[in-house]
Amino acid sequence: MVAPDGALLRSWAHRGLAALGEARAEIDALNVFPVPDGDTGTNLYLTQEAACAAMEQALDGRPDPDAARDAAAVGEAFAQGALLGARGNSGIILSQLVRGFVDGLTSATAAGRPAAVAVADALGCAARSAYDAVATPVEGTVLTVAREAAEQAARTAAAAPEDLVAVVSAAARAAREALERTPQQLAALARAGVVDSGGRGLVVLYDALEEVVTGVVHPPSPRPLPEPVRSAAPEQSGGAYEVMYLLDAPAGPVSALRDALAALGDSVVVVGADRLWNVHVHTDDVGAAIEAGIEAGRPYRIRVTALREVTGVAAPAGRAVVVVTHGPGMAELLGSHDGVVTVAALPRQAPSTGELLDGIRRAGAAEVVVLTSDSDVHPAAEAAARAARDEGLRVAVIPTRSVVQSLAAVAVHQAGLAFDDDVIGMTRAAHETRYGAVTTAVRAAITMAGPCRPGDVLGIVEGDVAEIGAHVPEVALRVLDRLLQAGGEQVTVVTGQDEDGSSVAGVRRHLRQAHPGVELEVFHGGQPYWPLILGVE
Repeated sequence: MVAPDGALLRSWAHRGLAALGEARAEIDALNVFPVPDGDTGTNLYLTQEAACAAMEQALDGRPDPDAARDAAAVGEAFAQGALLGARGNSGIILSQLVRGFVDGLTSATAAGRPAAVAVADALGCAARSAYDAVATPVEGTVLTVAREAAEQAARTAAAAPEDLVAVVSAAARAAREALERTPQQLAALARAGVVDSGGRGLVVLYDALEEVVTGVVHPPSPRPLPEPVRSAAPEQSGGAYEVMYLLDAPAGPVSALRDALAALGDSVVVVGADRLWNVHVHTDDVGAAIEAGIEAGRPYRIRVTALREVTGVAAPAGRAVVVVTHGPGMAELLGSHDGVVTVAALPRQAPSTGELLDGIRRAGAAEVVVLTSDSDVHPAAEAAARAARDEGLRVAVIPTRSVVQSLAAVAVHQAGLAFDDDVIGMTRAAHETRYGAVTTAVRAAITMAGPCRPGDVLGIVEGDVAEIGAHVPEVALRVLDRLLQAGGEQVTVVTGQDEDGSSVAGVRRHLRQAHPGVELEVFHGGQPYWPLILGVE
């Protein structure tokens, strides 16, 4: 018997993320309600991605959650990540569905209810929570799909309380059937000839749950990819702006906040608990929407997005560069350049697609070049670029593998050139910069340079371990000599947060003695774990 434990929730979370990625373009194209802005699939994917990242951070990346990290612990991390990372109206509703599911599952499991009944209870709690979060619930949307799936799950659990497979399969099937009926319930969908986009996203997630529980993978739907719908009139009058913010407030004022926001616009969703809320509204009065939050508590991470062309508001123009940085010093240095926006990477954790997309949007430019500074960032950067292109921006990703390559690219950036010429020049400068680094081994391993033990100093050349030693200065010089074997005119050194200056002094002396004529530039990056990052141009 499959049990709804932490491992199952974790598997569902990641399978759901992959499935939303596969269906993102389809869901975006279905998006006509409440605003035909073609971003529901993207917002659902980014919300799920943020939730998965928070869950993995809480689990420390372990293959399987242990007894201390049961379904409640895994679910809590996932739900909190969804709340903090929710994107758009659809993402906020998804975060509330997740919260309701986790709370319902935790309560039912604690009460000793069978697995099938516990999951049915969780689906019911998810649907009720989503309805409660929306100021004006509308049938024919994701809410309807969630409710009908939950109702069928409850009926099946009542008849077969020990059969989890039957309950999950019945819920997924009911969700698919409810989705097909949404055009009969919502005129905007009927006019456009599509099903509800948010409901389609929920079906993707419930199908993923069925796959994880049963092991049966459904073949892709034969439904052709619809043409993106941009002209269908929304059912509600709406507002020109989407306003979102996190809110630190007690539960008491939240009901009044919902009422105040409902008077200012529509698509009002307020979700959360325990002083942390995520607030969403479509409105023409941005200031009043934020002031309503101030009356309730402390709004922060405020985001305002234009939903349609607004008279007097210019479209994005110009060109900008978005660079991933790993330390405060490098963020300050690169951020001081005109037209450069930085995205901070946490220690040992690449920025998410959502964080990179935020950086692209913050740039406020029609053309954006993204420099990844790490090969691990490239997949997320490409996903963010695709999402930004769907918003009408022109985005190119240059897969720089080290911050020294990004520095070289920024140095030759010319916003006055044609976009392709600028990208080619920056790419060439990055690729002509050989890179290395020095770090410390945290575990025993077999490397290209031989076996290493915890505490050994490792010298990295072009991504591979090339040197092993006992001290940072000596390993740094051996790495530098390897980088200079093919020649070079300039050496760039980026120092980490624990570098005391002795290694840089050694590099300076070594260059004077062994490589005269080679220039040296030193920057304080402040990155952890990497005392020195080296580049040779």
